Amino acid sequence: MSKWEERLKVYDQLVASCPRFERKGKTMPYTSANGYMFSLLNHAGDIGIRYSPEVQERYIAAFRSSHFRSHNSVMDGYVLIPETMLSNREKMVKLLDESYDYVMGLEPK
Repeated sequence: MSKWEERLKVYDQLVASCPRFERKGKTMPYTSANGYMFSLLNHAGDIGIRYSPEVQERYIAAFRSSHFRSHNSVMDGYVLIPETMLSNREKMVKLLDESYDYVMGLEPK
């Protein structure tokens, strides 16, 4: 099984644990609400989650991570979720829910 397939399985399990939203996309899995994408799995098998600028910077420091990249571009507003955090389902569900709440507070697209 490739890294991407393994991460897809993890991503699907995490999103399935969040009843307020569902996974979308066939070749590039993502979640969206209120007209905004707020999490995604890129082709490298990395997971990115979107936050406000303040929360984004705080999490990059706390997770010892970086901005999320997809297709060789920095995804503005997204934090790269470190592999070490993926096994903590409870924490990951909280992070996804926090991101969902953030985009639901934005002006609808």
